[in-house]
Amino acid sequence: MRRSLFAQDHEDFRLLVRDFIAREVVPAYEDWRRAGLVPRELFTAMGKLGIIGTAIPEEYGGGGQDDYRFNVVIQEECARAVVTLGGLRTHLDVVVPYFTSLADAGQRARWLPGLASGELYTAIAMSEPGTGSDLAGITTRAVRAGDHYVLNGAKTFITGGHHADLVIVVARTATDPGDRRAGLSLLVVEKGTPGFAVGRTLEKIGLSTQDTVELSFTDVRVPAADLLGEEGAAFSHLGRNLAQERLAIAVGAVAQTRAAIDLTVSYVRDRTVFGRLLSHFQNTKFELAAMAAESEAAQCLLDAAVAAHVAGELSAVDAAKTKLFCTETQGRVVDRCLQLHGGYGYILESPIARLYADARVTRIYGGTSEVMKTIISKSLGL
Repeated sequence: MRRSLFAQDHEDFRLLVRDFIAREVVPAYEDWRRAGLVPRELFTAMGKLGIIGTAIPEEYGGGGQDDYRFNVVIQEECARAVVTLGGLRTHLDVVVPYFTSLADAGQRARWLPGLASGELYTAIAMSEPGTGSDLAGITTRAVRAGDHYVLNGAKTFITGGHHADLVIVVARTATDPGDRRAGLSLLVVEKGTPGFAVGRTLEKIGLSTQDTVELSFTDVRVPAADLLGEEGAAFSHLGRNLAQERLAIAVGAVAQTRAAIDLTVSYVRDRTVFGRLLSHFQNTKFELAAMAAESEAAQCLLDAAVAAHVAGELSAVDAAKTKLFCTETQGRVVDRCLQLHGGYGYILESPIARLYADARVTRIYGGTSEVMKTIISKSLGL
């Protein structure tokens, strides 16, 4: 399918990313997968090449290109190589925008150079053991004490929390009985701050190189200067970035769907069943034809959403539609691709098995498919 989303700058960037992944990621990926963690040095290496600093203003050492399409290229090239770097996606697509949009002058001077160079890696701590998607139910508290906040609470399902140098923590700084969403603030907690502890790493079905951890905060003293954005305004701050977070999940979903189809086409051309190539069976042809059509439909929807986002026009409803369609398509297609691989597809050394395991969570995180349907139905007046 011919795409018109990218300009030459993006395609030049794509070659840089593709070369880096081939040299620095693919040869070591199996070791990282077994270890359940990518090395911290990976992000510094990407920073030196300018791969992860594109959205940071030039005066802070970044590329000065506030263009989400560069992030899209990174995800597409990871999927092309059948590697999953979920922590990188969260850092770039979810967390960094909070710093670039909310940090004051002093914070920008302290943090943005490190974000551009890869010396600083980030995570965001929203979910709690008892809240999940219900952010209004957050119980982690931060009490103002002079020029500090005293932070207490626990977070779970935190992507990148093992390596993170800076963690944006969503905490309750005030209570309003009439509005559960009010009184939440964003505090930036630095690695090594007394009372801040990284707990156990959670074992997952998929995303094996993505560390997902529990965090705890016990009387952590956070300088008031490390409040990000307005006190009590976290809910609105979080809401403004949700469209990009959901779009990012859709980007990965479509790219991995395409990778699954490519793997399967290659496999059926080589696999012999009952004395015939698997690719010669009508069922194989029909299945892959249908999958190709579904994939291209998802790609068209996604590219339109990315273009709207770059233009500042992507609505929360359209982001929800895009995430819903693209992730549900991913689930169906990757499942059918695994079926065509037969028993081999169920073995974890098979790339299709890893794509299958990684695909399941895309219909859950960033807002479940049911939440997306709720958002969409409200736009219909239902």
